[in-house]
Amino acid sequence: METPLVSVVVPTYNRPEKLRRAVETVRAQTYRPIELVVVDDHSAEPAADALDEIALDDISLTVIRHEQNRGGNAARNTGIRESTGGFVAFLDDDDRWEPAKIQRQVETFEASPDSVGFVYTGSRYVYDDGERVICNDLSGDVTRAILEGASVAEFSAVMVRASVIEAAGLPDERFPSWQDQEWFLRLSLHCAFAAVEEPLTIRHWDHPGRIGQNFQKRRDVSFPLFVEKHRDLAAEYDLEQRFVASLLETLVIDAAQNGYYGDARRLAVRAIRTDPTLPTPWLYLLSCLGGRVTYRPAQRLMALVQSSGGRDGD
Repeated sequence: METPLVSVVVPTYNRPEKLRRAVETVRAQTYRPIELVVVDDHSAEPAADALDEIALDDISLTVIRHEQNRGGNAARNTGIRESTGGFVAFLDDDDRWEPAKIQRQVETFEASPDSVGFVYTGSRYVYDDGERVICNDLSGDVTRAILEGASVAEFSAVMVRASVIEAAGLPDERFPSWQDQEWFLRLSLHCAFAAVEEPLTIRHWDHPGRIGQNFQKRRDVSFPLFVEKHRDLAAEYDLEQRFVASLLETLVIDAAQNGYYGDARRLAVRAIRTDPTLPTPWLYLLSCLGGRVTYRPAQRLMALVQSSGGRDGD
């Protein structure tokens, strides 16, 4: 059988050094053939100039530049439209891959039933004060689990069959955050998922400006839009309350982590009223009662408990 072409979509904006680092990890992949599609979302220094001296050997490179800044999802969608591979993988410009990442994902596709259209890897998260490894094992029909709040992965860890993207549609450009999980939910309606339980994706959280840090946009835009789009689907699974409560639960955690303790308390109360069986809103409500004074010690305790059990670890 012919070895399938993998398209790698890299959206980038104003991170020339990190872009070069990310692209080097694509070049170092043990798998071929690869086509690399870099979409420059109107960076101050054009991405084509930043990559001018990188030798990609047998990897074909296409660089597309937006005439104005349109956001990460628009850049990914431009890259998807330009891709010609049977599989499409995504790499944010500030993340990296281990050399075997694409190889292991393609092997997983080839060893799985044709119903599998989405393969993701574990991730190693790099913070200012240390690292954390997350290797989820959610697989098969995952729609119910995502509606209940289960986390799958993020863009840099994901490879999708091109035919499944065609069936499910592109990422929704209206979302300033949660774009990945919203898209993954739609993809799950068209295929089974599979996991590579190795931390082959390296995600860097040691710098400001990541989408995940913008709590207010999640609260005011992403949350109501997510509920509007998928409340009916959740109702079909008899999960409407759990679906809304799990999104509120994520907002509670975001609010507390970003110092919005009043919002954290209010959202926790709302989540509890929606579904009182979820334990996390109760924990955060108590930990945020005294604002920073009570949250910081509680945060350290929760991190200690989390690191001592489950699949996460150093």
